[in-house]
Parts: sequence; C-alpha cells; structure tokens
Amino acid sequence: MFKYNLVDKPSFYINEKVIDNIFYIIGNIVNIIQKGTLNIVFLDDDSIKKLNKNYRNIDKTTDVLSFHYFDDFSNLLDDDIAGEIILSETRIKDQAIEYGLGNENEFYKLIIHSTLHIIGYDHELDNEYEIMQALEDKIWLEVFGN
Repeated sequence: MFKYNLVDKPSFYINEKVIDNIFYIIGNIVNIIQKGTLNIVFLDDDSIKKLNKNYRNIDKTTDVLSFHYFDDFSNLLDDDIAGEIILSETRIKDQAIEYGLGNENEFYKLIIHSTLHIIGYDHELDNEYEIMQALEDKIWLEVFGN
C-alpha cells in the first residue's frame, strides 16, 4: 500500500483516513505491489497548465496530472518517492459543481483515478477506458458503498 505526503492542503476538508482507505482498497483489488510514497500536491491553474504543456504537449489546464518514477514499486522503501499526484483545486471545485459530488468527493475520485495511472492503467483506447472506469467504480463502491 502506498504511503502519501499531502504537500499542500486545499481550502476544502479532506479526511486523510479516507485517503488511507482508498490506497488500501486499491492494494487489495489490483495485483500490483505498491510500496513507496506518493506526493499529493495542489497547484494553481497556470502552473498545472505549464506542466501539462511540458509533459503531455497539451496547452491547457487539467484537473490532475499523475507522474510515476518507477515501473516496479516492489523494491521501494516507504520513504522512497514513487510518484506524484498534481491537482488543481480550481478544477476540483468546478467539477464538483458540474458533477454534483462536492469538493471532497471530487478530490477522492481524482485520487483513485490518478493512482490507477501511476500503477500503469490508462484510458487512451476505448477498451482501456472501459477497464479503468470499471475499476474506478469498483474501488469507489468498496470505499464509499454508493
């Protein structure tokens, strides 16, 4: 199970026990060893747009970027940085309104999504999207029961 550093805290409430549970559930559902620490970082839209341009060649802001620094997490120590989840608080708030989830739940949704990216899941192709979406839904149900 990944550990994490919440580098910055957003203006909305985050229950760190829920984050722990998300990582625990992901660890139980997928057959991938997850050792090391993920940094969870909040950036402003301009900064995340620059990262999106530099790393994905997409010149617009986004809700979350996921970076993994290893392909195999099994040999990492707890304090080794395995990856980073870069979030836009502004986009989280906008999407929370758009999807009717609330800021906290939109954040958890993005943590699930980005963690799956870090461990190797993607959604570039239709079949990948279906697999990843089904996995996200399964994790959400395990964590929240709805």
